Amino acid sequence: MNSPDYDGRTAFLGDWGPFQRTVFILLCLSTTPNAFTGLSMVFMGDTPAHHCLIPAALNITDEWRNVSIPLDEDSRLTKCSRHRVDIVKNYSDRGLLPWVDVNVSSIPREACVDGWEYDKETYISTIVTEWDLVCSDDWRAPLTTSLFFCGVLTGSVISGQMSDRFGRKIVLFVTMGIQTVFTFIQVFSPSWLIFCLLFFIVGMGQISNYVAAFVLGMEILSPSIRDLYSTLGVCLFFSIGCMMLPLAAYFLRDWRMLLMALTIPGFFYIPLWWSTVSIGYSALSLNTSNLHGNIYLNCLLSAVVEVPALIMAWLMFRHWPRRLCLSSTMSLGGLVLLFIHLIPQHMSSVTISLVMLGKFGLSAAFAIVYPATAELYPTILRNTALGTCTMASRVSSISAPYILYSGGYYKSLPYILIGSLNVLSGLLSLLLPESLGLPLPETIDHMQTVVWSKRRHFTYSPTNSKCEEEHESEHLSSPPSESTSAQVQFDWE
Repeated sequence: MNSPDYDGRTAFLGDWGPFQRTVFILLCLSTTPNAFTGLSMVFMGDTPAHHCLIPAALNITDEWRNVSIPLDEDSRLTKCSRHRVDIVKNYSDRGLLPWVDVNVSSIPREACVDGWEYDKETYISTIVTEWDLVCSDDWRAPLTTSLFFCGVLTGSVISGQMSDRFGRKIVLFVTMGIQTVFTFIQVFSPSWLIFCLLFFIVGMGQISNYVAAFVLGMEILSPSIRDLYSTLGVCLFFSIGCMMLPLAAYFLRDWRMLLMALTIPGFFYIPLWWSTVSIGYSALSLNTSNLHGNIYLNCLLSAVVEVPALIMAWLMFRHWPRRLCLSSTMSLGGLVLLFIHLIPQHMSSVTISLVMLGKFGLSAAFAIVYPATAELYPTILRNTALGTCTMASRVSSISAPYILYSGGYYKSLPYILIGSLNVLSGLLSLLLPESLGLPLPETIDHMQTVVWSKRRHFTYSPTNSKCEEEHESEHLSSPPSESTSAQVQFDWE
């Protein structure tokens, strides 16, 4: 897309002129609906309190109806079993009283053959209540989210190559259309299987338009604005979408109506054709329904905490080495989560605070990893490379719902896994090359001029790549001479 001297040729547009402002705002706005799609399962896929249904047609006394559902060890109604209703009806018909004439706990149990009764206090319906994704079928709810991220992974592979071949703008609008249209079709899903199939396609569009918008902005905007756009701009608008989601879900308690409302913003982007981030972030965002307290407030706090995180990420990205930015933010998010299993259960407010602090660190890391990655690849491969890297990160996103599912066996296990992985990733990020202050590479040759000298300097010359290739051995055997003063050098140490 860029010419060999794109920044120089577009300097007349200014750093923050009308063109730059228009592109900045419109591309940032295009990322807002991605938050709806990626996190909507927090509400659509939540599992309300439930127990076996006792049919109203079963003619038994109120005393027997009240004890038909056994209690678990926490003195709550069991979710997946009931006392055998034929025996209960027999006792009721004979006029026997529970716990007086009959030891209720000795009555055999059976599965919920007549379905379930769900608590309606929080939701009118979710996909869980719609298709009874509970008990023996409870694995289907996390699988739904994983299939979405499988679509994200697939979209990362395909869209990057298409964007480099056909152009960023075409791919941006086509994938935005895919996301919007197929989300709308999801509203009318007749079965869980159809819902999952459509959700997979939505995932393909969701990440593809985000990456295309990200790369388009990185290449069009002036160098002085790129840092602001890549760390604070697109990520802040994504967070605004996260904040809008719980507000919409609070007023729309039916999953179909909520999904319908979330598709509306996508249609407003059609006219723009004529004016124109894993596992930790995904898991913590999806886990808000499992935290103690009000789910809507928790989800809103999870989104609000991203705003100061993004501001911090922008400031760090402007002044700190890229490796230090990634390592510090990922390590912060990971270390905080590792402390959660030490907090007593009754101190739920402390647990929530640590979760939000972890989300703070990982949100900052998520905002930094995209621009840091984009700076490492040349223009002709940037979208493909960024899509491939995104694809690799989505493997973790696919497993995120099941990491949360593991909390059913040990409540703090998800936090231990997420924390450990992010601390390890933070340490590994120190091995990446440094790109602070370097111009964006435009060809593969520019990447090939990255060499190591005996003084362990990182050297890059976008204007003299051929010459450097011919004398690469000289760089490896002797320190840079005065003739290389025009090159950009960074002390690796």
